[in-house]
Amino acid sequence: MNKDVIAPQKSADLSGTPVIIACDFASAEETYRFLDKMGDVKPYVKIGMELYYAEGPAIVRELKRRGHKIFLDLKLHDIPNTVKKAMSVLSRLDVDMCNLHAAGTIEMMKAAVEGLTREDGTRPILLAVTQLTSTSEERMHDDLLIQGNIGDVVVHYAKNAQAAGLDGVVCSPLEAGMVKEACGKDFYTVTPGIRFADGVVGDQVRITTPAKAREIGSDFIVVGRPITAAEDPVAAYQRCVKEFCG
Repeated sequence: MNKDVIAPQKSADLSGTPVIIACDFASAEETYRFLDKMGDVKPYVKIGMELYYAEGPAIVRELKRRGHKIFLDLKLHDIPNTVKKAMSVLSRLDVDMCNLHAAGTIEMMKAAVEGLTREDGTRPILLAVTQLTSTSEERMHDDLLIQGNIGDVVVHYAKNAQAAGLDGVVCSPLEAGMVKEACGKDFYTVTPGIRFADGVVGDQVRITTPAKAREIGSDFIVVGRPITAAEDPVAAYQRCVKEFCG
């Protein structure tokens, strides 16, 4: 895969920036209403479970038709054969990025790569989710019975993902630098858990600001409520791009 095509850009019109807006809406109508506020700018968008389960593949096709790059955030996690078949279906949607849970093992991740790869050898960027940004180290120990430092666990999962042939991971911005050090600068780090310094934290616990995320090593940031719930979403998006891209 030619990574030069999808490397983060500092586009003058903001359409190609590595700031991904999490469109965590309940319907297509809400999504279109929000994106129409952006005018001619076509931000990179994330379609998660809520919106995809409500609208199905049609929402992906329509947003691609409108000119948006899409991160399809379904976090697949199942036996290798099931994930392979599911990824084969998703590969037909022409999304730009999709993901699965690294906890599904290297075998599952290898199967995902195989299923996602089209006959011509192309495929979307494939990422592995390491630990959710709502998971604290205490919860990881007590609820999941995963011992050790959360940073070490994230790096271990990232190495597994790289060994399986994936392009990068979804991780907290706080671990992006560790992943880069362990897996190299060309291994993508896509980081949710982004909040403005003067914003509300919400239900995420491993967070930082757009500027700090860039400094630590994030390639892409995923931003939801700080933009979508803002009084002026366009201004919030512009602020986020300015802080992250410099």
